[in-house]
Formats: sequence, C-alpha cells, structure tokens
Amino acid sequence: MKVELHLEDGSVFTGKAFGASKNHQLGELVFFTGMTGYQEVLTDPSYCDQMVCMTYPLIGNYGLNRDDYEALMPHLSALIIHEYCDRPSNWRSQFSLDQVLKEHNIPGITRIDTRALTKKIREFGSMKACLVYEGQDVEKAKTLLKNKLPTDQVKRVSTTQVIHSPGAGKRVVVYDFGCKKGILRELAKRGCDVIVVPYNTPAEDLQKWRPDGVLLSNGPGDPRDLPEVIEEVKKLRASYPVFGICLGHQLLALSYDCEVEKLKFGHHGGNHPVYDFRKDKAIITSQNHNYAVTEESIKKLGLELTHINLNDKSVEGFADPKSKAFSVQYHPEASPGPEDSSYLFDDFLGNLEDERRGSIYG
Repeated sequence: MKVELHLEDGSVFTGKAFGASKNHQLGELVFFTGMTGYQEVLTDPSYCDQMVCMTYPLIGNYGLNRDDYEALMPHLSALIIHEYCDRPSNWRSQFSLDQVLKEHNIPGITRIDTRALTKKIREFGSMKACLVYEGQDVEKAKTLLKNKLPTDQVKRVSTTQVIHSPGAGKRVVVYDFGCKKGILRELAKRGCDVIVVPYNTPAEDLQKWRPDGVLLSNGPGDPRDLPEVIEEVKKLRASYPVFGICLGHQLLALSYDCEVEKLKFGHHGGNHPVYDFRKDKAIITSQNHNYAVTEESIKKLGLELTHINLNDKSVEGFADPKSKAFSVQYHPEASPGPEDSSYLFDDFLGNLEDERRGSIYG
C-alpha cells in the first residue's frame, strides 16, 4: 500500500507501507546514523513519539530477538527506511521486523529516499511529520501538523512500581525516566543491588532503602517539562553520589540551574566522537538526544566540563567538583554502539561508600 510522509514544512515523501497501518500517525522526525542496531533503536524508550529515519539503506536483514530488546516494548511513532529485508538471515533471529511492528501497532514506511530526507533534517532541523495512507484525508494531516506534540513521554515510559534486582554489591537506586536494559545490565555485571523506581519518586522515599548511590537514567522529551523531578534531583545530589545519563544528565544540570537548549537535529547514532578531558582521550560513543546543556552555563556555575563532542563542540559531560555528582550526555552502556566508555560505571561505583547501608526493608 502506498503511504505519504507529510512534513510540517509542506514537503511530501512517498513510500510503501509495512508493519502496522496507522493513519495520521504524528511524530517528531529524526535520523539515526548507525549501520546496525535497528532493534535497539526500535525498543529504546528515548525515541517515544519520534519517527526514526534510518540512514543505512538496508534494514531488517538480521531480524530481531528477545535478548536485544532495550525495553519491554517499542515506543517510537514510526520507522522510516529505504529498503526492507523481509527474509532475515541470522542464527539469533526470532522475528521479522514486520512482525514486531504489527504486534506493537507501529507503522513502517519503506522505499523512501532516506538520503534526501536526512539532508532535509540536517538543513532545516528536526520537524513534525504525519503519515497519510492511500485514499485518506490529506487535509487532516495538515491540521495535525499544526498541533504541538505531547510532553508526557517520561510518564508514559517509566515504570509505575518499584523493581528490585538483588545483588551482593553496592546498592544503586535507578530513577526510570525511560531506562534502557543496557544500563541495568552494566550495573548487574558489577554485582550491584539495583532498585528501579518510578520517575516521580520523592527523594525522601529512598531513606528506607539506604542506597549507596543514585543513577538518573536516559529518557525521552524535553527535561524542562519535568520541574518537579528537577527539585527532587536537587535533594538527591545533596544526599547521595549521583550519576546521570542522557536525560538524567540534563536533569542533573538543571538542578544546578544550568541552561538547556534544543539542538538543530540532535545526535542519534553509534559513531559520535567525544573527548574525555579527565582521561585525556577521545572515545566513540552511542548517542540519542535532541537537547544539550550549554557550556557557558556550566562554567558560569563553577562546574567542571568533563566531556565535549568533537563534531559540534556541544557539552557531553560535567561534574560537580564539590560533590560526587557527575553525568554524561551520551550512552556509556552503548546498545547499540561502541563500548569505549563503559568505564564510567566503574567511576560511578568508585564514588560510592564501601559500607552497605542495610536491608532493602529498612
């Protein structure tokens, strides 16, 4: 079936539908530059309400499997690709891309000129887009494109209950703003006793668990839409060592009154070079964000700039020299992408006190 991708600037791209049919699906259009990792992208909660254009031309060739899911279900609005491989070939493959999209009611569109679409996003920035299937109302799509996108993405992707994954090591409370499985996997590798909590958990509630440290996870949307969470982060960093990743990094920065700005087209891919000032080395990182903390505000507030993007010089990490709080904009857990920066989990654990703080039950 023919399907059109209508952009808010009036452009129209025509392709072929696969996956679920969901007319007038609306989302923010972004592009992902990795050659592999479409399953991790599909199941990363940080892509909630976004239409992801894959720049690599052939997608679906190695299928999908349960092991590589980054969340229980996908949250993106649509997947946009150039060529869909409907016969995956890999010994780990359990499902086709088409099967998974249909199961979770997510539309896909193939036969799109993804190079032209990516160039448009790079030139004019991220923008809204809407799907219109053959024979459906085009004028309705134009009306929808004038609407604002929702701002409750974190509420929709966060856990609603406390989840405990026992371990013999340091106790870490993970605030779930859309946490990827890769983060929990890195903590489990290091023997951590992990407690995952909803995004809006009051800082005072952590006293009963006596954690050694707190990790602020990745997640979707604009961090400025979470003012109540920012106030809780202020309390958390005053009481515990804190490690922020992606959205967690932005929320930590806002708790110091730093400024956050929206990037023109964001960073989405597994090949972004970053310089680590503390380690005095360049690393290749996995990234997925549309917002960044401003360097000027970090320096103005006396915080330490620890990482910078070597492509556009945007801030990729900072630390509070007066406490055990630090964060990075990129994804040290990778999934997908290089694992150059997994050492940051060791740095975080090195900040935690040696003694255990007691039973989970108080």
